[in-house]
Amino acid sequence: MQATTLFEGESLSVYRFVCDAGPADRPFVEMHRRHSLSFVRRGSFGCRTLGRTHELVAGAVMVGRPGREYLATHEHHGCGDECLSVKFSPALAESLGRSVWDLACLPPLPEVMVVGSRAHAATEAIDEAALAFAARCAAMTSKKNERSISARDRRRAVEAALWLEAHAGEDVSLEDAARAAGLSPFHFLRLFSAVVGATPHQYLVRLRLARAARLLADEERPVTEVALDCGFADLSNFVRTFRRAAGVSPREFRKRKIFQERTSAGA
Repeated sequence: MQATTLFEGESLSVYRFVCDAGPADRPFVEMHRRHSLSFVRRGSFGCRTLGRTHELVAGAVMVGRPGREYLATHEHHGCGDECLSVKFSPALAESLGRSVWDLACLPPLPEVMVVGSRAHAATEAIDEAALAFAARCAAMTSKKNERSISARDRRRAVEAALWLEAHAGEDVSLEDAARAAGLSPFHFLRLFSAVVGATPHQYLVRLRLARAARLLADEERPVTEVALDCGFADLSNFVRTFRRAAGVSPREFRKRKIFQERTSAGA
């Protein structure tokens, strides 16, 4: 079993597991220490738990619960498997609701497969993508109706947006923003998205892009310095994100903006 850590946080961790076991390999027993949801990206494997045998294929989700034993088998499968596994702190797991943790697995549901694949492909905001996947799993197993958003929660979301605006140039994680709002990451992501119309990461990136557009007016300021001052980790990420939003590179945007300003001044 090959394990790769994709994200490590206080309440949520994300790993990629690749297993090449086949029918000739002996089944092995696992005891989970944390709540987890493992999305099968490719391949398949068997799982025996709670007195039943489950066959997990691409798109299925294995539900892990602390203290529960799992016997992993590959008796029918010779191709191995690859999974995206999201592990949760007790508090975050509880905030997702109890219904999902009573299950051993989820079948390949289209609503889950879409967000699971997106989380697997994520290269940034991995925690947010993983939490969105977990939220969809919880929603598919919960029978509770969505409650309307209270005035207090709307105010919390707006205050969180203002907090993100004030800290947009810093290295801000989903957990940081949720903590500032006084909510669990799961509830914060759901509330913020419902009120603002964008996820916290999407809003943060947009704030950074807006600030970058303003700073690019300074001809003497290097583009790399603008990127770092606006909270982007590296120049390539900034250029790629800016081009996607503006349709041109930061340097081209600067040239056009300066040209427009000079033309307007001479008019």
